[in-house]
Amino acid sequence: MTTTTTPAASPAKRAAISLVLTVAVTLAAAVILGEGAYLWIKAAHVIAIISWMAGMLYLPRLFIYHCDAEKGSVQSETFKVMERRLLTIILNPAMVIAWGLGLWLAWIGQFYSSPWFIAKLALVLALSAVHGYFSAAVRAFNEDRNDKSPRHWRIVNEIPTVLMIGIVILVIVKPF
Repeated sequence: MTTTTTPAASPAKRAAISLVLTVAVTLAAAVILGEGAYLWIKAAHVIAIISWMAGMLYLPRLFIYHCDAEKGSVQSETFKVMERRLLTIILNPAMVIAWGLGLWLAWIGQFYSSPWFIAKLALVLALSAVHGYFSAAVRAFNEDRNDKSPRHWRIVNEIPTVLMIGIVILVIVKPF
């Protein structure tokens, strides 16, 4: 008796499906609920931000441990898989969703000219630049050409935290 199994979808395919479903559900909520969708979309935005930040805080920790692994070792190859999946399955989709929903919320809330929003947007752009730096690092580690020390990654690991603190203060307190 033979059993046939279908291979599971690739991580990238699952991430794409998740991203499309999230966008579809959000758009459906906006259309069906009208103005009542604002809080639901805000909740989805916060969930995306939490996911994005979780990855932004975890990825540099993986880099620190990866630096100590011998190139070509089983441990190094495992870190490569972990870093790549974290980036493609969690970080990239979460960032895209956070940006998309955040811009929609800013548009609906008419925050574009508010000084606190402009400052927040600058910090989110900086966080996105750090995301890009981490993406390049994933490629470098994947090609065994990382030239940064564990100390570098320990310091860089603090940047998303500092940016997050500034963003949260600007959104909640709106100091100006």
